[in-house]
Amino acid sequence: MKARRTLSWRAAAASLAATAAMLLSGCVAGPADAPAAAPPTTVAAAELREPVTILVSIDGFRPDYLERGLTPALSALARRGVTASMRPSFPSKTFPNHWAEVTGYVPDHNGIVANSFTDPSRAEDKFTMATTDPYFWNGREPIWVTAEKAGIRTAAMFWPGSAVAYGGEVVPDSYGKIEGGTRPQDWTAFDQAVSPTQRVNTVIDWLRRPADIRPQFVTLYFDEVDTAGHESGPDGAAVNEAIAAVDQDIAALLAGLEALGQPANLIITSDHGMAETRTSRTVELDRVIARDAYRLVEAGPYASLNPVPGREAELEAALLAPHKHMECWRKDAIPARFRYGTSPRIPAYLCLAQTGWQIFPERRSEERIGGNHGYDNFAPEMAALFIATGPRFARGKRLERFDNVDINPLIRELLDLPQDPALDGMLGPVAGALAAAE
Repeated sequence: MKARRTLSWRAAAASLAATAAMLLSGCVAGPADAPAAAPPTTVAAAELREPVTILVSIDGFRPDYLERGLTPALSALARRGVTASMRPSFPSKTFPNHWAEVTGYVPDHNGIVANSFTDPSRAEDKFTMATTDPYFWNGREPIWVTAEKAGIRTAAMFWPGSAVAYGGEVVPDSYGKIEGGTRPQDWTAFDQAVSPTQRVNTVIDWLRRPADIRPQFVTLYFDEVDTAGHESGPDGAAVNEAIAAVDQDIAALLAGLEALGQPANLIITSDHGMAETRTSRTVELDRVIARDAYRLVEAGPYASLNPVPGREAELEAALLAPHKHMECWRKDAIPARFRYGTSPRIPAYLCLAQTGWQIFPERRSEERIGGNHGYDNFAPEMAALFIATGPRFARGKRLERFDNVDINPLIRELLDLPQDPALDGMLGPVAGALAAAE
């Protein structure tokens, strides 16, 4: 884990448990032992500030992680506010789901159909998680662009797509110069070397500004839990350490908000869950079809493939036959519940592994336990976190499971932006999270 973590997860949890019940006072408050505590702000001073809306993503955080006794801050927020087990979009991967939350469209409609893909009109350019060319992102408008157009200042402390000049385009022969487009007023390109503490401090620094240059909508992203889950699986010791660590980060954010007297409507989500994987649970494509019959676009919990010209019938017959631990479809026959298969960026065939299994051309010889996501988005292991708290939210309420594309309509409501009936997401399933009008 990061060097900044000087306590074991057990010690960290114990140090915060005694003050978990004090996390919220009015709108937001921090624990007594949080770092950089300042003298309490008076209620009168706090009322001078309009509430800020903060959208937090804890990558790879399963809702049942709250049951491990390691999260006094998050668990207190869940008890006092609104919580739910949220359904990610398919595929249950990082970039498609972060973009689904902020655009309100499922990956099949928002353009970010996977963590890695190609576009038939630009087959020579492969999209990766480092891609910021607006061409790949311009399919649907993220909520910070909607807000900026309405005169609402926004800021992004990491969020997939937030470094992209939405609506812009690369100037030819310019070494990547972007012309036009809209970003948040303040944004930072993702760098894993920027510690969680630095991320929280950046958000608090933005909120220290005078009102005319202070953001009203902020995103914040943490990746440690996902990284640990990939390394050791969801039940590994590294995940427990990361869970306890990110809880401290949330506690520090609350303490910083309290010190500023800054009310906040806080939405804490994750993009997907995590399932345990083992090397021995591998579906080997080499046993299904010759490797020279297809081009593999992605592999892992699901595999996406295109046929080599002249091998179409051979590949289809091999893939669509029954298989243990894997089911394959032509893209136009993917089950409707996945809401996936119409985008030209999706390859011709999709094979989905049974949860906990993975699809690769061949199996590695050594046995290794790890974790992955990308499985059936209805699988319980893929469920995502949702916690909401603040002056606009109800207290002590649990919602039925809803789709993550409903986050965009919820944020629109908080920012007093008009709803868009064209979205895949809807306000209805999350409207119960809002406090009754006085």
